[in-house]
Amino acid sequence: MPEDDDGPSRRIEPVRGTQDLLPVDAARWSGAETEIRHILANYGFGEIRTPIFEHAELYRRPLGLGSDVVAKEMYEFADKGGRSLALRPEGTAGVIRAYISHGLYAKGARHKLFYVGPIFRYDRPQAGRFRQHHQVGVEVLGDPSAASDAEIVELGSAILESIGVSGYERRVNSGGCPACRPEFEKSLRDFAGARKTRLCRDCAGHRLEHNVLRILDCKVDACRAVMAEAPFITDFLCGECSGHFKALLGHLDSLGVAYSADRRLVRGFDYYTRTVYEFIHPVAGQVLGGGRYDGLVELLGGPSTPGTGWGMGLERVLGLSTKAFPSTGVRAYVTAVNAEFFRRSIRLCRDLRRAGISCEVGMEGRSLNSQMRTAGSSMASFAVIVGSGEKVGIKNLSTGNQEDVAESEVPRRLKDPK
Repeated sequence: MPEDDDGPSRRIEPVRGTQDLLPVDAARWSGAETEIRHILANYGFGEIRTPIFEHAELYRRPLGLGSDVVAKEMYEFADKGGRSLALRPEGTAGVIRAYISHGLYAKGARHKLFYVGPIFRYDRPQAGRFRQHHQVGVEVLGDPSAASDAEIVELGSAILESIGVSGYERRVNSGGCPACRPEFEKSLRDFAGARKTRLCRDCAGHRLEHNVLRILDCKVDACRAVMAEAPFITDFLCGECSGHFKALLGHLDSLGVAYSADRRLVRGFDYYTRTVYEFIHPVAGQVLGGGRYDGLVELLGGPSTPGTGWGMGLERVLGLSTKAFPSTGVRAYVTAVNAEFFRRSIRLCRDLRRAGISCEVGMEGRSLNSQMRTAGSSMASFAVIVGSGEKVGIKNLSTGNQEDVAESEVPRRLKDPK
């Protein structure tokens, strides 16, 4: 029986590996996303929104059939027209497809793009990792310089700092390029092949044959022990890749970005070239990762275009965040002393909204005490009490202080309660 098939008579629960964001949680997410978007705008990035599902080939081609994402984790299906489609397992390929589809390469030398949205992978659910999770990603297209790599590494640091995440380490390396990486991969394959009996089943089989770089970041202790003596890619870099990496480290030093050069660091997708990096937290593991992909646009049918970018998992970083984001509750909760004044209260609520003041009206037929209890448990800042006479009560729900003002004064007092 499928793991999520609970039978027709049972309550339907969320699909394993997904979660609901209730209003309090969603308000926190919204606050974090607003902060992130503000920083991205300061760095000159524009938002791009791509479909949640694409042709599966869009991911198979750049990620590689040997990647764990394509081989094990991608949600792939045939639609009613028989087309092979996939839910988005990562963000970069879709952005590149849009870049090519809309001819952005002919509309400026450099494009700085960002996206925020869900990512889907059939992975083992665990803390901070879901089968539907959410990612913020940035892509810089058209700039081949190490300076652009350094800028977005610094950008990632600025975002994490702004949303209250600290205690992570930045690790950087070079992944080489098509000119120098094949020799390293051969050396690595020879090294691992001679020790395959000591490797886990995945590394001794699928990874050794199809994606040998992935053995370097296997989490199995036996594999980690074997690969501790493996060759380093930095010993195989061509002159251009070596120069690019040195320039990257120089730019990071100039920007005051602390890092460690990790000669074992690799990324799991075939499209990465030269710069690769990860931000690692001692509790949550990787919270941000990315690198350069100078051949990806051409691989997907566009002109030769350099590119660089990263992705950041929102579930993980918000789980580490210590920042209290502003509430998105309404400014005022409008109540009526009794049913006689209810229509007056909904008219006042309408007028407040038209004045740009967010508000909610109490439920018809409820007593004033009931409405005030609801107002007190809501995220509203003030309760407005409508009763007899021309004046209306305004109660500060934080301090408990109340004052009576003319109804015409209510919008002004709610905007400036001092």
